[in-house]
Amino acid sequence: MLLPGDVDPQIQGTKQAPSGVGHTEIRRITHRLTLAGADPCLCRTAWQAWRVTDQQDVYIHGHHDSVLRSHRWRTIHNSAAYLIPHLRPDQQLLDVGCGPGTITIDLAQMVASGNVVGIDNEPMPLEQARADAQRQGAGNVSFSMGDVYQLNYPDGTFDVVHAHQVLQHLTEPVAALREMRRVCKPDGYVAARDADFAAMAWYPPQDRLDRWLDLYRCVAYSNRTEPDAGRRLLSWARAAGFEDITCSATAWCFATPEERAWWGGLWVERVTSSALAGQALDRHLATREDLEDIADGWRRWAEQDDGWFTVLNAEVLCRG
Repeated sequence: MLLPGDVDPQIQGTKQAPSGVGHTEIRRITHRLTLAGADPCLCRTAWQAWRVTDQQDVYIHGHHDSVLRSHRWRTIHNSAAYLIPHLRPDQQLLDVGCGPGTITIDLAQMVASGNVVGIDNEPMPLEQARADAQRQGAGNVSFSMGDVYQLNYPDGTFDVVHAHQVLQHLTEPVAALREMRRVCKPDGYVAARDADFAAMAWYPPQDRLDRWLDLYRCVAYSNRTEPDAGRRLLSWARAAGFEDITCSATAWCFATPEERAWWGGLWVERVTSSALAGQALDRHLATREDLEDIADGWRRWAEQDDGWFTVLNAEVLCRG
């Protein structure tokens, strides 16, 4: 890894920061990483990668099977329970960034005489979503390609506009919330839930998981996205123009042998084979050896009888 102040020879001479982005903003991101306890060398390399990354949104996880397996595990009960009390059978609902559609189909079952639309900007998981909806007999749900920044619906179309683990992956989360607000009815709900990576906790201490978290956050920041989105949801919702905002938080916890094997196994694959690995390698934020060592840390954690991991998720329910 590079020392602070070094310029990667593979990056030197490539395109500079996009128009309108100054060195103050770049230093702010590097400073934020350093304050969060990330390795200074990694911060410097992330700074370099940030300068050459395209402005368009880049999904850090990609759609490797290890990613989709975790997405298929999600249900309305373990991932959107805060929304359930506000659902009615006749509602029109939009699910933004629906992926393979497990939450979307659950939502459709909750609004049985209404209609649910799931959108994603990637066609592959939508194929599985359609197949699962047909298999489960969910006739009131449809899936299509869509862009959260330019939703193809008139103002005030939906009673509920929902996004789960989406805003953390966007370069313009406030703009996305404004667009979600536009297509929501004035008395409807815009609901969002996002993890907060800096708030994740595990036991026993494992220095290779510390390095995993540093690396993940650096890759996310080099994408110009916010891995610690959870704590910012209220701020983003206010910036999007919402005044009536209800905040809550819930957690996923992985502690049984089966849960540890599943969660640890997912991250073993993610850090070595998913888009996260590719971005870390392409931007010189890690070597293949680094990734394999972090993956081994996940294996060791999963084997611990007292192993415990929690993911804190923040939630906002916005009106008006």
